[in-house]
Amino acid sequence: MPTIHNNDGTHAVHLDLGERSYNVQVGEGILSRLAEFLKACGPLGKCCALISDESVSALHGPDVYLALDDAGYEVTTITVPSGEASKSMDVATGVCREMLQAGLDRKSFVVALGGGVIGDLAGFAAAIFQRGIPFVQIPTTVVSQVDSSVGGKTGVNTPEGKNLLGAFHQPRLVIADTATLRTLPDREYNQGFAEVIKHAAIRDAAMFDAIESQGLSRDELAPLIARNVAIKAEVVETDERETSGTRALLNFGHTLGHGIENAAGYGALLHGEAISLGLVAAARLSVEHSSLSQFDCDRIISLLESYKLPTTLPADIDEATVISAMQRDKKFEAGAIRFVLLRSLGDAFVSDNITQANLQSALSDLRR
Repeated sequence: MPTIHNNDGTHAVHLDLGERSYNVQVGEGILSRLAEFLKACGPLGKCCALISDESVSALHGPDVYLALDDAGYEVTTITVPSGEASKSMDVATGVCREMLQAGLDRKSFVVALGGGVIGDLAGFAAAIFQRGIPFVQIPTTVVSQVDSSVGGKTGVNTPEGKNLLGAFHQPRLVIADTATLRTLPDREYNQGFAEVIKHAAIRDAAMFDAIESQGLSRDELAPLIARNVAIKAEVVETDERETSGTRALLNFGHTLGHGIENAAGYGALLHGEAISLGLVAAARLSVEHSSLSQFDCDRIISLLESYKLPTTLPADIDEATVISAMQRDKKFEAGAIRFVLLRSLGDAFVSDNITQANLQSALSDLRR
């Protein structure tokens, strides 16, 4: 697993991806060191687009803008509506057009300031703008700090499914300032722990204790965030573009979770809430079709509930719609599902033996 370096209260995780290598800096209040981190990661050009949503821009946009301006960068601010609906091809096109109209070119770069929606959208815009320009991630939610800002997956949704249009485009730098998490509404904060619990389930059983100890506290989060980043980094280093199957382990709980999120209508359930339901189903399937103990399955479910995450499928979500959405997901290959199961906590694998009937049964079980 990548080493977590602790310097001056900042936890740094290095992703070794050859010429695409970069650092993830994690710490409390480290946005004040933005100029320092940018200069350390190599030349980025003189002009940049600071892309954010309305909510995050109001909270953190001025400070980031001033830090960039003071460092000598010419900044174009682009703000999109908050919410999952902004993760669309139409919005991505609009962002690219604003960049063109502002005079940005191939020597410019993008700064993504926000949660997973902004990171995916801005990263995708950077990937397609004049065939690709650098971008920097400044994630401001738990989900984006522990998961979506790391690994280079960018993209947008379509009515047919989540993240079906996208590109692999690694950031030049990630700055995860845990102070930004203090501004999150409770529901937004809690949903991020679905991804934290997922990482513990697939790679780090001992981290369950750390998550339970953390509770709902927003204090001293940096070590836990960095530990999650190191797990994600290890998987990405092994299988950057999902060719060997290792990176598929990160999809634990996401096969059904993405289908549920789509069927509910984007925004009805937060991403982590839908993933929570997927984790419950995947844990139960791991008991039935692998060697996960019922005790550890119950432990996963209890931990999700302690973060006020749903473990029962809402009555208004149609199971047939979930299955239909799931069949369009990237995790289906030639109509067959590649489903992540657990042998035990911390030991995940990809199974080809889960059938559509099994998934239908798991969805039905989520009603109870």
